[in-house]
Formats: sequence, structure tokens, C-alpha cells
Amino acid sequence: MNRFVAAERALRSAAPHQLLDAVRAVLCNQYGAQDAELFLADYGLTLLQPVSAAQHAVDPLPVHDSPAGRAFGAQEPYTEHQGGGSVRLHLPVTVRGDRLGVLSVILPSAEAAGKCRTELAEVAEVLGHEVVVADRDTDLYLLARRRDRLTLAAEMQWQLLPARACARPEFTLGAQLEPAYAVFGDNFDWCVTADRLTLYITNGMGEGIDASLLTSLGINALRNARRAGIPIADQASLADQAVYAHYRGAAHLSVLLLDLELSTGRLRVVDAGSPRMLRLRDRSVTTVDMEEQLPLGMFEETDYVAQEFTVEPGDRLVLVSDGVHAVAAPGGERYGDRALARAVTSTSLVPAPEVPGAVLRELTGHRGESEPDDDALVVCLDWHGKQPAP
Repeated sequence: MNRFVAAERALRSAAPHQLLDAVRAVLCNQYGAQDAELFLADYGLTLLQPVSAAQHAVDPLPVHDSPAGRAFGAQEPYTEHQGGGSVRLHLPVTVRGDRLGVLSVILPSAEAAGKCRTELAEVAEVLGHEVVVADRDTDLYLLARRRDRLTLAAEMQWQLLPARACARPEFTLGAQLEPAYAVFGDNFDWCVTADRLTLYITNGMGEGIDASLLTSLGINALRNARRAGIPIADQASLADQAVYAHYRGAAHLSVLLLDLELSTGRLRVVDAGSPRMLRLRDRSVTTVDMEEQLPLGMFEETDYVAQEFTVEPGDRLVLVSDGVHAVAAPGGERYGDRALARAVTSTSLVPAPEVPGAVLRELTGHRGESEPDDDALVVCLDWHGKQPAP
């Protein structure tokens, strides 16, 4: 049995809460490693938090200013030289484009790291898949991602999410919510099949648990309709009926629904509320004008109509909630479409999964020191186009 197979088998047979112990043992025994640590990105994507029985013994690492953060951001292994000739090899832990964290492995020399760099990157990928599966059975990895306690509303919202990023040959997708530890109404959801990507951007009215419950009802109603094979306009209608049936018009849910045909780039959109969509094409940013329709749940049996657009290879779509474009500076100036367009342009060379965080950091600078009074959601979709068969 070769050593990679041994590592894979050890991870797949380990108990859900013992993945780090299993990967550390096999790396030491099979690859001559001196130690290994797993770091997971926190909810705010600012820190890499250690997964360890003694977390206080290992300090969190900054995402934006550390060797491990370089591996996380670039999604490439990064070698950090230690004293005495040893090196720390930082390996991205990623599952289908969703960046979970970094596996840091101490090896006796740069030469040893070079010889097993590719294999260890594959071990880190297997580890990522096992962490995702283990989340069904243990809270260990969810807890490791937290630098602060989540509010109950935020807990409910994060549990609704599919992931924070997704990558396919045809597209790359990334999303982020703020304030990460106290979000309550904004949400996103997506589903990918062989021939299409379906994406929802939602913004539930209200605050706290009330907003979270409303969003949960809306998202699950949309999923239920989608899984019945219904087109997006009818998905909106059925979810509208579900929200109205429960709240009788006293609460509503703003939502932007997108259905992208992966073979052609044909995009169907239902704009039912406040989220905005901007398109970056050939270094030019434009706001995509859509027919504004009623939010879900305002009236009984609202009919919705899907508009059609075509995206071209190289297009970038950036979608934001009103907690982004409506934010006011200390002087009262709204962030607005012009500032948002500048942010999209300035991040044009940044990979899609990093764009939401970059835009939200700029938004924080615009807001100043004041506490946010609304959720902020940014989703970035890069369309690469239909790829030729291998």
C-alpha cells in the first residue's frame, strides 16, 4: 500500500472528531512530518482558527497577513522556512471550490517538502471532504470556525447556507454575509446540476429571530418548488403563496432568483425585491436593469415573470442586498451604485471567492466606526462559458 492510499484510508476510517489525530499520525509515520495542524476559516473570513484538543495552545492566524493565509488566498501550497532547516508547508483545504481552511505540516527540510508537496496537497483535499462529512456528526469543526459566539438568528442563517463558494469548469461562485456573527435576514442559496445553476439572493424584513424565521420559510419553500422541477417564475409564485399563507401580508421576503443554463449562458431572472445585480464586462461595470416585481408574501397569489439575459465568457456578476447599496456614511451619503461599481472594478483581478470579502471591507470603510444596522450580502459569479469536452 502506498503512503497516499494509507493516508486516505486512515482519514476515511477515523471517527468524525478524530480527523486531525488521524491525519497527523499518518503524516508523521508515512511522510516523516514532525507535526501537523488544521486551521479552519472563521465565519468572518478574517482568521484561520486551530482545530485542536488544546486550542488555547495554538494561536489563530490572520487570513490576510500570514504564510497560512497566503496558501488560503492563493489556493496554492506555500512553504514557510523555520529555524534549524525545517519548513512548514501550508496546504489549502478546499472542497469543490469552497475554501475551508489550511493544513499546516512541519517537515524536516525544504527538500523533503518538495518531494511530497503534490501528495500532501491531495491529502489536504481528502481531509476537506472528510471534514464536510464529519459536520453531520460532530460540532467540533463548526466550533473551531468561531472566534465569537453566534447569535441565535445567525446560527439559523448559517445552517441554511449551502457553502461559501463553488467551482465548476463553467463558473466560479463566492458569497459572504456580514455581520457574520449577528446576521439575521439576508441569505443565499444555490444548486448545481449537470446543465444549470440556480441561485437565490434573499433579504427578509424585520430583525433577529423574526427575520431569520421568515427567511427560513422562504428558502425552504423555494427549495421545495425547485426540487419539484418547477421553473423559477413558478418557484417564486409558490414561495410567495407559502409566505403569504403564514404571515397574511404582515411580513415579506425580497428575493432575486437566477437560473443559468450552463450549455448556453442563457440567464433567466426574477427580481422580486431589493437585491441588485451588476455586471463587469470588458472592464466596464453596468447595473443590470430588471423588471421590479413584488417581494414574496405581500399579496395573495402574485404572478411572477422571468426575464432573459445572456452572459458571455469572462463576464462577472456581482449581486448585493440593500445592506450594501443603501448603507450610509457618517455624513449621510449612501454607498450607492457608483461606489459599488468602483469596488467591483477594483477587484476585477481578484478570484470570485475573495470578491465578496473585499467589497464588504470597502463597505466597512465607507460606513466608518458606526455599527451596521442591516445585514450585508455580496455574491460574485464568474462565468467561464461552456468548456469543450476532454
